[in-house]
Amino acid sequence: MRNLLEIKDAHVYIGSFYILQGISMVVPKGEVTLLLGRNGAGKSTTMKAILGIHPPSEGQIVFKGEDISRLPTHNIVRKGIGYVPDTRRIFGSLTVEQNLVVSMRPKGLEEPVNERLEFIFDLFPDMKRFYKQKAKSLSGGQQQMLAVARALMNDNDLLLIDEPTEGLSPLLAKNLISALGRLKEFATILLVEQNFRTVTELGDNYYIFDNGKIVHEGNNMGELVSDKELVAQYLGVSI
Repeated sequence: MRNLLEIKDAHVYIGSFYILQGISMVVPKGEVTLLLGRNGAGKSTTMKAILGIHPPSEGQIVFKGEDISRLPTHNIVRKGIGYVPDTRRIFGSLTVEQNLVVSMRPKGLEEPVNERLEFIFDLFPDMKRFYKQKAKSLSGGQQQMLAVARALMNDNDLLLIDEPTEGLSPLLAKNLISALGRLKEFATILLVEQNFRTVTELGDNYYIFDNGKIVHEGNNMGELVSDKELVAQYLGVSI
């Protein structure tokens, strides 16, 4: 199965607001798919539609060949979807260790924990360094790493990662994106990111959102980068 996830003509309302207006897209297995666009364009709502937080009123969301459009969120994530929200939402009063352990699904507790931790420590050395410290004592960049690490504690086929570099210094943002690149070996990634320059080398495919619709898509980041008019029009970036 080449496409791990498919969204077919999805329409999403939040209250009286018509947010997603018939979007269709695919997320190929083993690749990084980028959702690009200005704030309020519908990218984060797409993530929440997949998770069942804001399910589509029309259309379908298909994961690993199964229609998950009307399933409750807890059932959806158990099928192998991890989520890293843009607000991090770590438990500040818990230690790094406790944040990681509490994020594991019941099935995950039966699996070897040490192997997952070693992978996380290799990816984010600060998680090992501050393993016994409370999460609220971490820097913003370290808290973001912890948010990603929590999603790796389970055997997820798909990672939904929303604005991971928001508020980070350019160096920390570059390091985090580099770490995400390594995750392609283990999971498929759907990534929302405003920092266009940071993710151009990471993405395999992209969709550009504007006012709740997909206005452009492609699988050649080089062509997108070279299309200065398109990037300026929809992303507000001068290159």
